[in-house]
Amino acid sequence: MQPPAGLPHTRTRPVHWLVTALTLAAVLTGAALLGPGDDTATASAPPAAAPDARTAHYPLNCGPAGLDVVHQAVADLDGDGRPETVAVVRCASGGGTPPSGVYVLSPAAGPGGAPRLTATLVDPAQKMSVTGFSVRQGLISATLLGYSAPSVPRCCPDLRRSVQWRWQDGKFALTAAPVAGSV
Repeated sequence: MQPPAGLPHTRTRPVHWLVTALTLAAVLTGAALLGPGDDTATASAPPAAAPDARTAHYPLNCGPAGLDVVHQAVADLDGDGRPETVAVVRCASGGGTPPSGVYVLSPAAGPGGAPRLTATLVDPAQKMSVTGFSVRQGLISATLLGYSAPSVPRCCPDLRRSVQWRWQDGKFALTAAPVAGSV
């Protein structure tokens, strides 16, 4: 349906195009004047490379089976402008679910060195498996699966807890959701 022919607000005139062009020019001029400044100070130093989780040394003794980096994610967790890597690591196995460790890695101290282990968030000695792992906006999230007793088959964890870590006051602060069914 077309609007009636005689209404003034339905017809474009050259003055409308002139007002639109002047407004656009004013916005572009303002953006150019107020835009980002000279960033030559940050251009002199190349950004630090994120640590490679496969080249780090972990406090695990897996024997000939070796290590398995199950998950890894990169983020600047402590706000220092350098990326850290969070890795979920376990001993490689042909079957079963070996316990996992969650580690935070920082870049190597020197060129060609291995990444530095700066925090252990989950120790494999706790005999937990890690699922639902993610890193978003400085927040590390995971679901930990465990066993209530040695008699529980290792295939079937019967404990589950969602946890999160965030860099706070110089360390990683743990926040755990309530255990399911404990309300």
